[in-house]
Amino acid sequence: MAIEIVRPGKTSLIVSTPVMPAAGTVGFGDRYRALIDFEKLGAIVTNPATIEPWSPAAGTRVISLDAGVLLHTGLPNPGLAKVISRNRRTWGGMPIPVILHLVASSVRQMRRAVELIDDVDEIAAVELGLRDDIHEADAVHLVAEAARMEKPLLARLPFYEAYQLALPIADAGADALVLTAPPRGTARDRHTGRLVSGRLYGPLIKPMILRLVGRLRRQLPAELPIIASGGIHSPQDARDYIEAGAIAVQVDTATWAQPKMLERIARDLGGWIATRQRDALPDEWNPDMSHTEAMQRRVAQARSRRDSN
Repeated sequence: MAIEIVRPGKTSLIVSTPVMPAAGTVGFGDRYRALIDFEKLGAIVTNPATIEPWSPAAGTRVISLDAGVLLHTGLPNPGLAKVISRNRRTWGGMPIPVILHLVASSVRQMRRAVELIDDVDEIAAVELGLRDDIHEADAVHLVAEAARMEKPLLARLPFYEAYQLALPIADAGADALVLTAPPRGTARDRHTGRLVSGRLYGPLIKPMILRLVGRLRRQLPAELPIIASGGIHSPQDARDYIEAGAIAVQVDTATWAQPKMLERIARDLGGWIATRQRDALPDEWNPDMSHTEAMQRRVAQARSRRDSN
C-alpha cells in the first residue's frame, strides 16, 4: 500500500500505512524501539524542536482526569541545531520517513530553521506547530516562510482556531493540515491544590475533532490532505477519522498506555491484521500477531529445539 499524504507540487511524502505517532509521543525516534515495530508505521513524528533550547516545565506536569489526562511539559529540547546533530544518525537508520515537528515564533526564527533543515536528507518533511494564540496574519507569514523549503510542509493547527486558520494556511503553502493540536484546559492538582494549565488528552477529544475534520474536509480544496489527531484509542477510532475525510491519523496517549496499540492501529489500517490460525491455542495468538511474527516464532522455536539437542 502506498499513500501520498501531501498535496502534489513538492517532494512526495508516501507512507505504507496511514498511521503515525503524534508529536511528543515517541521522542525524537530513539524511544519505544524495543516496544513498537516501527516498520509497521507510516512515519515518525518527532518531539517538538525549537530554534533556541527550551527547559522542562517547572512544577506539576501531569494531572489525571476522569476521562483523560492534562499534560504540561514545556516542550523541553536542546535547540534545533543540537536536535539535528544528535539524532541525524538515528533518523538515517529509520525504516520509515521522519517528520520533524518544529515550533517557531517569528519569521526570523523560521528563516533560520529553513537554513538548518533543508539540506538534512534524513528529515523527510516538517510539521509546523502553530501556537494557540497566534494571529491569522502571523500564522500566514510563518507558513509562507516555511513553505520555501523543498521538503513537504505539514501545518498543525491549534484546536480553537482551526476553522479560522485552515484556508489561509492552505493558501499560504501548507502541503497538508494536521487537525489538531490538543486543546488546552485547566485542572486542579489535588496534591498541591493549585490550578494547572496544559493540553488535554483522552477519548473525549475525538468527537470534537472528528466533527472538525468532517466540516473542514467539505470546505477545503480536495487536493489538500487532512491528517487527524486526537482521542484515538482503537482501530475503529482511526477508521472513523478516515471515513470523515482524513488521509491519515496521528496517535498520542494510547501509545503511552499501550505501546502495542499504535502498532495494532497501523496494522489494521494498513491491511496487515492476521486472522487467527485455525489450530492456534488461546495463549498462542494475540491481536498484534501477524503472519510474519508467526513465522518468526516458529523459526525461533525450531532453533531452540535444535540447540537443546
